[in-house]
Amino acid sequence: MALADGLGKKQRLMAVKKVEFGMYLGNREERVLLPAKQVPAGLEIGDPVEVFLYKDSSDRLIATTREPKITLGEVKALKVADTGKIGAFLDWGLEKDLLLPFKEQTARVRKGDEVLVGLYIDKSGRLCGTMKVYDLLRTDSPYKKDDHVEGIIYEISDRFGVFVAVDDCYSALIPRREAFGDLKVGDRIACRVVQVKPDGKMDLSVREKAYLQMDADADKIIARMEEYGGSLPFTDKADPELITKEFGMSKNAFKRAVGRLLKAGRVRITEKRIEILHK
Repeated sequence: MALADGLGKKQRLMAVKKVEFGMYLGNREERVLLPAKQVPAGLEIGDPVEVFLYKDSSDRLIATTREPKITLGEVKALKVADTGKIGAFLDWGLEKDLLLPFKEQTARVRKGDEVLVGLYIDKSGRLCGTMKVYDLLRTDSPYKKDDHVEGIIYEISDRFGVFVAVDDCYSALIPRREAFGDLKVGDRIACRVVQVKPDGKMDLSVREKAYLQMDADADKIIARMEEYGGSLPFTDKADPELITKEFGMSKNAFKRAVGRLLKAGRVRITEKRIEILHK
């Protein structure tokens, strides 16, 4: 295999020539430099050494004994080290930060953000990061319906919903109808598995089953009513978008929670508002 074919991967190469500025690894036909500060103590000609191959700031193939945080074929959450005119730069454990081009971002990122990325080789033969990791995620999760899981949001679609990588590696989606609250790319969230599809991908919800969620929703409504001075300026017949904006829940969930509060004698509904009943 040509050395260039090992770009982005760990390789076990043989030391073939020692020079003042490092050690060349490879064979008679091809060699790659392992800089002096990366050469393990005692490494001699003919010895094997495990290295990672990437390109330096001059786009030359180079070896390192440092451990990268991601290799080709993997998906990992990395920190944004900086941003620039051509994209963002990710800390991946090597001296040269990993470029995340603007066109590979599913949302604009800022310094300090944590984002889920895959590693790919661009048209010019350089290693770059991409947030478009849908096809890189696994579909063999150990989870089943109603399990509680955690994951990171890596993309948001107006058509489909919120794409989540459970455990940073398993493919999942919060369908649009379940995508309540202020959800953003890079957020780490806890969810409930609604279903595991035949292809292994999961549908998630940020909410519990209706009967479990009802009390929490009722408490949220009471808290918001208190913020409004003891009442809401609308009833359970309000526009669904207003309810979602105010409470991060569907109109049906809102009506169920209000019904619980009515039954408990905690609120009353007038023509234009819902009021707290103080006992």
